[in-house]
Amino acid sequence: MWEGFLVPVLEVLSDGVERGRREMFQLAADRAGLTEEQRSEVLDSGQTKANNRIGWALSALARSGAIDRPSRGRYVISERGRALLAEYPTVLTQRVLFPDGRGRRKASSSASTTGEAEDSALDPLEQVDEGVTRYNADVAVQLLERLRAQEPAFLEQAVLDLLVAMGYGGADKRVQRLGGSGDGGVDGVIDQDALGLDRVYVQAKRYAADNTVGRETIQAFVGALHGQHATRGIFITTSRFSAGAEEYAKGINARVILIDGERLARLMIRYGVGVQTKHTYRLVEIDEDFFE
Repeated sequence: MWEGFLVPVLEVLSDGVERGRREMFQLAADRAGLTEEQRSEVLDSGQTKANNRIGWALSALARSGAIDRPSRGRYVISERGRALLAEYPTVLTQRVLFPDGRGRRKASSSASTTGEAEDSALDPLEQVDEGVTRYNADVAVQLLERLRAQEPAFLEQAVLDLLVAMGYGGADKRVQRLGGSGDGGVDGVIDQDALGLDRVYVQAKRYAADNTVGRETIQAFVGALHGQHATRGIFITTSRFSAGAEEYAKGINARVILIDGERLARLMIRYGVGVQTKHTYRLVEIDEDFFE
């Protein structure tokens, strides 16, 4: 949580040296003892989680008067900051920073569950990201339920629509659904070039959630690819793959990508296939150039 960076930020600035924002990101992360893995975690917004939380800590400390900003993007500790660090050398919270409640998110009197407590520890941007993630996870479940309720032909067309949305088929969208009893073991073909020299074959299987696609099924698909003199294929299912199927796909000469139901739903949400935007939120930040 971002409050965990309040003390590290003050510790970095405790030598009285004025420092820039980018330098603070590095030094505060060092002081907090973050691993490389923790530093590389990225939010949906594209910003690293560590920099995001350090940024909120800097903002809160500045609003509380614990640090000063002599110029744009520059920070130095204040007397109040030194006093806070001396009194709270290990743990500092926003409740201490803002004893009158101003500048602190007000918690609901009923916010006593674990989930709500965890949310209150996140910074505002992370709360938005977390809310979107939870909402999309529910939509993903619904997407798979709807796909499983449709005819197989619907799924075949849906996955081809998805691949087009992802950029396959080129500008001319050279995608063809085959399907049917004479499809030769493939449901669709994607021409990546105008002459059809570079082709990707697709197989889509509508299975129940508890079904597992085994190695034998992937072997049959690879056999179908060989029958088409193809070296690339995509196998998509609304269920999941066995460990044996995944190992086999990784070890063969043909390039075969396996996409299970969970990943299929995520991709459909990401590329806007089978879903529509319900609401758009506009987040703003200070335009520093405006104030120069």
